[in-house]
Amino acid sequence: MGESNWAGNLTYGADAVTTPRTVAEVQEAVVAAAHVKALGSRHCFNAIADSPGGVLLDLHALDAGVEIGDGTVTVGGSARYGDFAQQLHNAGFALPNLASLPHITVAGSVATGTHGSGRRQPGLAAAVSGIELVTADGELRTFTRADAEFPGLVVGLGALGVVTRLTLDVVPAFDVRQDVFDGLPWDAVDRHFDEIEDAGYSVSMFTNWANGTIDQVWLKSRVDDFTERASLFGAVPADGPRHPAHAAGIPAGNCTPQQGVPGPWHERLPHFALAFTPSVGDELQSEYFVPYEHAAAAVRAVREIGALVAPLLLVSEIRAIAGDELWLSPCHGGDRVALHFTWQPRQPEVEAVLPVLEERLAPFGARPHWGKLFHGVPSGYPRLADFRALAETLDPRGKFRNPFLRRHVFGG
Repeated sequence: MGESNWAGNLTYGADAVTTPRTVAEVQEAVVAAAHVKALGSRHCFNAIADSPGGVLLDLHALDAGVEIGDGTVTVGGSARYGDFAQQLHNAGFALPNLASLPHITVAGSVATGTHGSGRRQPGLAAAVSGIELVTADGELRTFTRADAEFPGLVVGLGALGVVTRLTLDVVPAFDVRQDVFDGLPWDAVDRHFDEIEDAGYSVSMFTNWANGTIDQVWLKSRVDDFTERASLFGAVPADGPRHPAHAAGIPAGNCTPQQGVPGPWHERLPHFALAFTPSVGDELQSEYFVPYEHAAAAVRAVREIGALVAPLLLVSEIRAIAGDELWLSPCHGGDRVALHFTWQPRQPEVEAVLPVLEERLAPFGARPHWGKLFHGVPSGYPRLADFRALAETLDPRGKFRNPFLRRHVFGG
């Protein structure tokens, strides 16, 4: 077939890719297929969205429109956040948070527990209040927070059906400024982690784990709740725009505006502008979530193997996310700190390092990002049995399961 994911590190094993243009066509395709999975922006770095020997539904042509209501917005599952954010802003509303890139689809982001940054901001899935889902028998069903199984449906890993529409909670529109600081000492991370995380609405620290300091700290602050800072625990204001992966020579112009220039939420909360290739482009990614209270210890554990990971890195990011109660969310049950690794496209070498990295993070109960590269079987999900039971109810023949899900979720 020859179709591949965004990074080009995975060629799908499906027999065919179809492009439904209506929900009815999605229903027909699901009924006709023995094995089927949905594709969004293809930003997963592993085989979670593949359907070996089956059918992939490319949903990019499924335009369901945007409906802005009283405190909510309803969009098609294939919509990218960057596609409707301006329309939402023009109507006076905002999403509480966005991921680092606005290029990803709502359904795919939500299904894998993708997130933004901010100690008091939960992941993107927490904003979901309604889901329209095509189940294995082709039925179109709608679920809301009033349904008991709803917390299991949101971060569904594509294992429960094809998401065709989602309703998201919104808040009044707000403006954000972005300030970057260079050279944060490591001992400041160890001694002042809480204060650093509280310094902005959204905080990201960028490092390669081997340098003597954190390279950059990005503070995204609501304009109506901004505190001027001459320094940040030893870090100094950047003298110009920055790109997180500056060592790769990527121009800072690909990023959202910095240096304290105010702008609407959707043009500041992401790191990367919609008009440009996000991050580096030619890359691999991994990410691990540890309980917030273990953040400093987990950071020290990774620093101890900095000489091992740094040669493979483009950049690494440290950020906090508020907890939620969604069954398979990496942030289920409490606040987390995410340690993100943007790797060079050297998959064999990266896969050789992952077991070492996971061994270092295991004492802290680390959970991997479902859509990125990891080695072991994820654990520490107390509602996993409930999720499996829900999947049996909605998809008793395993139409939406694939080898990835059978190994990592269903115990196969």
